[in-house]
Amino acid sequence: MMKLTKIEKSWALYDWANSAYSMTITSTIMPLYFKMVFEDVGSATTSTAYWGYANSIATLFLAMLAPVLGTIADYMGLKKRFFVTFVLIGIAATAFLSLIPESYWWGLLVVYILTAIGFSGANVFYDAFLVDITPAERMDRVSTTGFAMGYIGSTIPFILCMAVVVGSQMGWLPLSIGAAFRISFIITAIWWGVFTIPLIKNVRQVHGIPIESKPVSRSFKRIAKTFSNIKAHKNLFTFLIAYFFYIDGVDTIIKMATSYGSDLGIDAMNLLVILLATQFVAFPFALLYGKLAERFGCKRMLFVGIITYTVICIYAYFLDSVLDFWILAMMVGTSQGGIQALSRSYFGKLVPKEQANEFFGFYNIFGKFAAIMGPFLVGFVTQMTGRTNNGVFSIILLFIIGGILLMRVPDVDEAKAA
Repeated sequence: MMKLTKIEKSWALYDWANSAYSMTITSTIMPLYFKMVFEDVGSATTSTAYWGYANSIATLFLAMLAPVLGTIADYMGLKKRFFVTFVLIGIAATAFLSLIPESYWWGLLVVYILTAIGFSGANVFYDAFLVDITPAERMDRVSTTGFAMGYIGSTIPFILCMAVVVGSQMGWLPLSIGAAFRISFIITAIWWGVFTIPLIKNVRQVHGIPIESKPVSRSFKRIAKTFSNIKAHKNLFTFLIAYFFYIDGVDTIIKMATSYGSDLGIDAMNLLVILLATQFVAFPFALLYGKLAERFGCKRMLFVGIITYTVICIYAYFLDSVLDFWILAMMVGTSQGGIQALSRSYFGKLVPKEQANEFFGFYNIFGKFAAIMGPFLVGFVTQMTGRTNNGVFSIILLFIIGGILLMRVPDVDEAKAA
């Protein structure tokens, strides 16, 4: 792994911290818990649809706020304040999941939406800190190293959570299965909070603009000015549109994987083991993407990720066994971290540093609005056809469109010179 400076390491540790949320709340424990709670109310496919709708609501809310929040946070000294605010919302809501009675499935969805808003909102400012903590020539490696650390970091609290859940199921622990799930939410919140401390302590905003009077109204004017000068940022916005489509497919697969496996009849234990193994596969491949990007360029490696996910969607359509799901999960692990990390670093090289928050606000709004479409598409197609395979296959369209648009974006050095 590339040697990081103290500031770079403190920044990367947040990937180590918040990946516990991604693994436990977004991808595994929470979806399984929701299905368990919902099983007395409706069918498995209906619960998958509701889970998709909840993710869409959360991302819609944040997508509307991200550009304005990002623009305001470009003022010197405000970036960390916004970051801390959203982190606290996410951590508190995650812990609060443990207090929702099992019979209140709708309450779980409401609080889950709050956790997702806190998690995603904090990421707007975390991503924007990339321009403050490292020079452009180190961004690919620092960004992919952060994702790699996240994959390993997420496995530790996940193993603890899985041990509690499995111990309850097997009768090794004097806990109900519901109580075991709720304890896992507390473990996740604690892990997320503890490993966020280094970033709060050591990372500071370097690039920004002086604070002005009436920052909110001026922020709206700055957003309008950015759009009016869109020709000056043609390559950047072309990339954002491409990102809008392909990252939606990536996020949808992450969010819906557990529900998909469960609908196919794969039991919870197998799902947890498979998704844990995926993290260990993703760790070296995230680092590999960073190294290969230095040799072949970000754009080529982004295409590698898009092509891999296109194959995944095709394979998912024919999936009908635990072995198939294992193969699918390992394929996801080879590209999941790489495509996300290189998208972040590619964008970080393009943006004007003094407007990093504003542009990363756009980066996140494109990602979040895209993340509304994917889960909704899976939920809708699944509900209409009664087959989750059809729902997952439908998102292949997002990767195809994203790949075609990415062809119009030059390599980073050419884009910066344009």
